[in-house]
This record gives sequence, structure tokens and C-alpha cells, in this order.
Amino acid sequence: MNIYEQQASNKRMTAVIVSVFVFFFLVLGLGFDYFYLNFSPAGGPQMSMNPAGYYEAQRPSGASRVPFGTIISLLVGLGIAGNSLLNGPGMVLRSTMARRAVPVSDKEKQLLNVVEEMATAAGLSVPAAYIVPDPDLNAFATGTGPSNSVIAVTEGLLDSLNREELQGVVAHEMSHIRNYDIRLMTILAGLIGAITLLSDFAGRSMRFGGRGSSYSGSSRSEGKRGGAAMLIFFVIWVVLIMLAPLLSRLLAMAVSRQREFLADASAAELTRNPLSLVAALEKIRAAVMPTVAINNGVAHMCITDPRGSLIEEKAGFAADLLATHPPMEKRILALKMMAYQAGGPQAA
Repeated sequence: MNIYEQQASNKRMTAVIVSVFVFFFLVLGLGFDYFYLNFSPAGGPQMSMNPAGYYEAQRPSGASRVPFGTIISLLVGLGIAGNSLLNGPGMVLRSTMARRAVPVSDKEKQLLNVVEEMATAAGLSVPAAYIVPDPDLNAFATGTGPSNSVIAVTEGLLDSLNREELQGVVAHEMSHIRNYDIRLMTILAGLIGAITLLSDFAGRSMRFGGRGSSYSGSSRSEGKRGGAAMLIFFVIWVVLIMLAPLLSRLLAMAVSRQREFLADASAAELTRNPLSLVAALEKIRAAVMPTVAINNGVAHMCITDPRGSLIEEKAGFAADLLATHPPMEKRILALKMMAYQAGGPQAA
């Protein structure tokens, strides 16, 4: 894909992801309406708890016809997501205790120069540069678009890389900005937080309300069909309460893995030197310690998994499913192939 196709793809992906999370919000809120607020849009049979502590289908009396839980769930979820879009970059920087880079040392002056160079190469406004106080090697970009973006690098990365290697890393993060990956990832971080909050609230409500997970099979004949439907919905709701946070994180990880290969390729295009990013990734790979200053909530924004580079060395279906980044070995191999150094007849 060219840059314009990638931008359009990210915008479509953003719409799809927001739709998936809206579905989560709807189901979580609607389940709360049915099982706690006696919501009944047409006065038909619904599941209610009998004196013995079991659910059975009954005709509601004075049931609410307004889905307050669903409305509140949507408002809270979309409000948190909107807040993350507006204030997400600042929240991410505060969570990592990052500070603005200033040209008082040679290293920070070099970072500011490289950021300006790569912004010019990408045809973008110059992002703000920040330093994360952590000895590990890592970097990330955040923001809502090219005109409101930030590139942050750790102190360890700034101290360990030479100028060409730093160019490769900054070009990688600049590619995330140019491709609108940062908007997608910032929205994802906010939506994950909203889903986790609502799921936790629903789970606590179940425990606090003493709701059982068993159902009575002695529903009246008039409510059997409605009772079966509500039983199925209740099971789906409970499963979603338990799995929604995990599913949302898996979705973010899958999107992140796809974007890393594209950002690596775009970085090679900007620097015209794939081997500079190869050298940087090899140093990052050798630094196996976790990036303590960066929490897991923004792991999908980083150039490498902040839990430690050894996480990315694992292979297999489970590793591929749970990893925020593709294996570093595959990324390095792809870049070497761009430089015709992956072995075989093309290698000199």
C-alpha cells in the first residue's frame, strides 16, 4: 500500500474497531438493564429472580421501558474514548513521567535535529520530542494526527544508539504518525480502558447483588420461549463480562502487530537505509530488561514490547496471539531483505 491507501485503511480500521467496542458497550449495558433494572420494552416475559434465588420468566409489573443501563454504558464508554482522543497524548506522557527534550546536552540536541530531519523527509510538521526516564531501550509515538503528535524515546535508547540508528527509530515512529497509526492506537487505548471499567462494574454488580448463575426450568408455559432466549442472553452477557477486557486487548495487539511491519518498511523508505533500523533493533533486542516506566496499557504504541524483548522471541500460536509486536527476528530479516543482505543469491 502507498501512504494514501494506508491512511484510508487506518481510518476504515478505526471505524470497524469503534463499532466492535460499541457492540461491547451495548451488550454490557443491555444485560444490566434486563437483569438488574427489569427493563422490558414491550411488557413481555423477562427473567426475574424468584424467592428461592433462581431466575424464571415472568410478566413484569411496573418494569422500566427505558434502557438506562445501555444509555449510561454507551455514554460512559464513548465519553472515556473521546477523552482519550482529546487528552490521550498528555495522559500517556504523564503515565511514563516523560519530559520535554531540550537542547542542553549533545544527545538531546541530536534527538531534536533527527526528529526535524525525519519530519522534513516525511513532509510533516515537526512533532514534539520527549524523554522517558528509563534505562531500557524503547520509543513510542502518540497523538491524534500529524499536526498534534509526539515522539518519545527512553534515556537508555538515547544513550545507546548512534545517530544513524536513532534516525531509524525516529523514522519508524514518524511512519506511525504519517500513517495515522497514532490516532488508531490512542483510540484503542481509551476504548480498552472503558471496556475494562464497564466490565469490572458489571462483574461487581453481579457479586454485590447476589445473583446466581443457575436458572429455574419451571417457567410458566407463557414464558418458556422468552425464558430460553433470556437464558441464552444471560450466558452471553456473563461470558462477555469475563472476556471483554481480554478480547479488547487481543484486538489491540493484532492491530499493533500488523502496523509494526508497515512502519519498519516506511522507516526504511524515509532514511533510505534499512540497515540503520536493523542495527537499532538488534541493540533493542539485546536489551532484555522491561521498560518499567511504560505500562502495559500503552504497550501497543511502543517500538518493542515494554515487558522485555524476550517476550517477542517466543513462537507458536499462543505467542502470536498474545504478543503486542511481531518477532524481532522477522522484522530484522524483512529489513535485511530490503538491503539485499538476507542471504541467498542476492547477498554480496
